[in-house]
Amino acid sequence: MKAVRRLFSSDKKDFIPIFSQQAGFVCQTSAALVEMLKTRDDNEWLRLEKEIKLCEIQGDALLNEFYEFLSGNLFSKISRFDLQTIAMAMDDCLDVIKDTSKAILIYMPNRIDSQLLELAQMIKAEADALRVIFPLLKDIKSSYTQINLQCDRVKELEHAADDAYEEYIGFIFKANIDVKEMIKYKNIAECLENATDAGKKVADNVRKTVLKSISE
Repeated sequence: MKAVRRLFSSDKKDFIPIFSQQAGFVCQTSAALVEMLKTRDDNEWLRLEKEIKLCEIQGDALLNEFYEFLSGNLFSKISRFDLQTIAMAMDDCLDVIKDTSKAILIYMPNRIDSQLLELAQMIKAEADALRVIFPLLKDIKSSYTQINLQCDRVKELEHAADDAYEEYIGFIFKANIDVKEMIKYKNIAECLENATDAGKKVADNVRKTVLKSISE
């Protein structure tokens, strides 16, 4: 909490460190989620789920502080509404990743298919792209091409995740799997696919904000 408050103690009207810290939380939680899907160790699942939950709590605190930050500063190029929309979308990413880790603990699947790990790795790749984007917002005009490329990267990953999800659902329905276990795999896959959607929502909001900024 103290680290969060120090972030807002500067007189600089700079939202970029805030977004960068949010992106850092998304990267940390998505990396932990990948590790959850690399193991079948219940104790590791518990440890990693706690790590993800802690990041999500810190992210909530950061978002609350961000609202205070917005109310006390004026921005000429980017509106408060657009900044708030991006921040809320980032917070949604953390929520969905937390929900996914919790689903793994609730369902306790007997196995972790490689397709589920692949979906988690796509979430991590989206998070890495988002982390690259925010420092580039310091100079939107000169960095527009790079920002756009990273947004395209997130969009491509989300589309690939949609395809991977659909293929996996077909796979588990055709496989000789106990119905109860099949429901577990389906629901976990759905949580993972929702997380890639959440990452794309962030990138879409960034792209809209950037386009609005350079057109004004």
